[in-house]
Amino acid sequence: MMYSAQKIEQAREAGHAAFVAYLSAGYPDVDFSLDVARAVVDAGADIIEVGFPYSDPTMDGPIIQESGTKALERGLKRADVFKMVETVADAGAAAVVMSYYNPVFHYGVDNFARDLANAGGAGMIIPDIIVEECGEWIEASDKYDLERIFLVAPSCTDQRLRVNAEAARGFVYAASRMGVTGPRATLSSDTESLVARTRAAGAKNVCVGIGVSTHDQAVEVAQFADGVIVGSAIIRALIDNDGDRAASLRAVSAITADIAAGAHTPRSR
Repeated sequence: MMYSAQKIEQAREAGHAAFVAYLSAGYPDVDFSLDVARAVVDAGADIIEVGFPYSDPTMDGPIIQESGTKALERGLKRADVFKMVETVADAGAAAVVMSYYNPVFHYGVDNFARDLANAGGAGMIIPDIIVEECGEWIEASDKYDLERIFLVAPSCTDQRLRVNAEAARGFVYAASRMGVTGPRATLSSDTESLVARTRAAGAKNVCVGIGVSTHDQAVEVAQFADGVIVGSAIIRALIDNDGDRAASLRAVSAITADIAAGAHTPRSR
C-alpha cells in the first residue's frame, strides 16, 4: 500500500508538489475505467482520487455529475470501486476514495474501511460530514490504518481549520473557492492564504482542488500547495470522446501529462 502522505513527501523531496487526479469509478464503463486509471498514473498522477458515484452528489459540478450518472447507469457496483482502488495501487499510485457518507453508512463504516484497506487503498475523503459527526469513521480509519482527509474552505474559521487539521491524516483538502467542482478561468485570491492558514492550524500537507483545470493553474498552485487536485478537466476529456476508447485514452493521457507537468514544476519560492 502506498499512502498519499508518502507520495506528497516524495514530491516535496524532489522540490515540487504532488499531482492528484480525480476519476469517477466505472466511467466510461466499469472495465474501461481500469484502463483509464492505469493511463492516468502512467501520465504522471501521484495520487488518484477514486470517485464513488452517488445519486445526490452535492459537491460535484455538472461534468463529474455526468460521469457519475453514466457510471451508475452502466452498472457500477460497490465492488467495482474497490477493484479500481486495487488497480491504482498496483499501478504505483496512492488511491484515495472520495465518497459521500450515505453509501459508506449503508454498507457499514467498518466494512467499507476493511474492504478499502484490503484493496490497497490509502484512505478516504467524505465531503458531506464534519469531524464532530464522524466518530465511527475515525475509529475505523484508526483500526485499518487509513488516511482520513477533511475539507476546508476560505470561509472556515481558524478554529474549524484546527479541528480539521488535527483530525486529518494524509492531507487536508483545501477548496480553492466555495461551490461545486468544475473548471474556472481564474483561481480565488484567497487560495494561497487558505493554505497558509491551514498549515498554521497544524496541517503538514495541504492539497488544493476545485477550479484547477489547466497547466498554468497547476503551476500557480504548486508554488504554495503540497498537492494539486484536478478532476473535471480530466473527466471532460473522457466525456468528449465517450464511445471511442482509443481517442479517450489519448485525450486523457495528454491532458494528464500536461497538468502533471505543471504540478511538478520546481518551486521557485
